[in-house]
Amino acid sequence: MDKAARWLKKSLNYEFRDVELLRYALTHRSATGRNNERLEYLGDAVLDTVISEIIFHARPEADEGDLSRLRSYLVKDSALSELATELGIGRYVVLGPGEKKTGGHRRESILADALEALFGAVYLDSGFEAAKKLICTAYGERLNSLPNLNDLRDPKTALQEFLQGRQLALPEYNMEKITGKAHQQMFEVSCTVAEHGKRSLGIGGSRRDAEQQAAEKMLAMLESEA
Repeated sequence: MDKAARWLKKSLNYEFRDVELLRYALTHRSATGRNNERLEYLGDAVLDTVISEIIFHARPEADEGDLSRLRSYLVKDSALSELATELGIGRYVVLGPGEKKTGGHRRESILADALEALFGAVYLDSGFEAAKKLICTAYGERLNSLPNLNDLRDPKTALQEFLQGRQLALPEYNMEKITGKAHQQMFEVSCTVAEHGKRSLGIGGSRRDAEQQAAEKMLAMLESEA
């Protein structure tokens, strides 16, 4: 853990009093011994609280729905994975042999979970204010250049609003197939708008991601004909 501790000091200016917390935060469940699942759970809650407070003050004009969308944008797995990649945390994540062989140190979910576990570990090691400071350091300029609220509508919501604005029935989403092993499944979902006779397909690592992709394709088709 010496290398990981030096990386943490250099990247996020933090030193653990209890270095075992750092070890647990960086240990994936595929490795033997105690892993970071419980710390990830705690870190997720701490992160939500910190980000909620920051955007509450940064966007006084936003209602509850807008704040929720903005928070989701900032704490979603892809955002956390991007942060984790920039910070270089993947080099220090402890993986089991199987995950090592399949490139687990680059997998989005593993990187996101490790970063959240690190937030939880810092909270236990030094308290909320220390965790908040570290989170703000990790996010950096992202917290000073928040996206426009109008750009945060997810494709499913945007498609629904498009159809409702034209008094049309909501789209239907159906699971077409699931492929891959349990921990690396890919989902294929169809989106159908019956009144337009249109159908699109989306593929993703989760059903939600596949639905969002299918909705995005459908919306693009409908808007091109509007």
